[in-house]
Amino acid sequence: MATTPKRKRGTTRADNQASSDDLLKYYREMLLIRRFEEKAGQLYGMGLIGGFCHLYIGQEAVVVGMQAAASDEDGVITSYRDHGHMLATGMDAAGVMAELTGREGGYSRGKGGSMHMFSKEKNFYGGHGIVGAQVPLGTGIAFSYKYRGENRVCMTYLGDGAVNQGQVYEAFNMAALWQLPVIYCIENNQYAMGTSTQRHSSSPDLYERGKAYGIPGEQVDGMDVLAVKAAGERAVAHCREGKGPYILELKTYRYRGHSMSDPAKYRTKDELDKMRKEHDPIDMVKKLLIDGNIVDEAGLKDIDKEVKAEVAKAAEFAQNSPEPDVSELFTDILIDA
Repeated sequence: MATTPKRKRGTTRADNQASSDDLLKYYREMLLIRRFEEKAGQLYGMGLIGGFCHLYIGQEAVVVGMQAAASDEDGVITSYRDHGHMLATGMDAAGVMAELTGREGGYSRGKGGSMHMFSKEKNFYGGHGIVGAQVPLGTGIAFSYKYRGENRVCMTYLGDGAVNQGQVYEAFNMAALWQLPVIYCIENNQYAMGTSTQRHSSSPDLYERGKAYGIPGEQVDGMDVLAVKAAGERAVAHCREGKGPYILELKTYRYRGHSMSDPAKYRTKDELDKMRKEHDPIDMVKKLLIDGNIVDEAGLKDIDKEVKAEVAKAAEFAQNSPEPDVSELFTDILIDA
């Protein structure tokens, strides 16, 4: 059974005021991710997306809030549930959708698919299909920042299932030993692949997993974009001050199954409906916008219409983009160092 997200260490909304422009920006960014993922689900059902496809619906506040606390120069690396992270870093929706459909116009020229695409321009280092493998990679990126004397931070995302991987703790140890500027963002959507954290974790508070290495951390309501932003700012400041790594456990919830092939029968409909009704991240910002007289229902409908048009255009671009040439099989497999 899912648990209601907790707020610890000053992560209440009273601490996290935002300007009208910021709220509108967060609302649009989260809505874009959701509409994009809904369209991706449709294209998968039509057979236009092959392989695995892991949707981010319900978790939008995590990456939007973290990116609001980061700079454009900071790095981002994550697992295979990665479309939302790409869009939040500013990657073009058309290029992301084209990659999902395996087309030449995609970010990895159609060869990476849903789980493996990258953008050097946006400092996005992937989607990675091996559970937990991105954690030592993100730690290495942070090492490069420190080695070069760059005041940058690497946001390294992982899930509540991956946090039980041994390589995660090897990375924690090295990051603490060398005081690396890395934020380990544990997206605790409470079910790993399909097993509740109550059944797969002996310690319910995942942010405390770094205690043995002296890594500070906190648990945050990952359904509240303002709480995430405030916690992200604390974590970023900690890293930029040269104090080493930081752990954020972001309590969130995915509305779909682990992947498109997962019917998610391990949870009840009532549980899902309750989360949607009481903790939806987009609805929470929508309420702030309405209650603050920042925008009315008609204005929100205009934003939704604009976002849907952007997603429709991305889907059209993807379907019209050609498939990679056979010669692409022999590119990007060797580099002269």
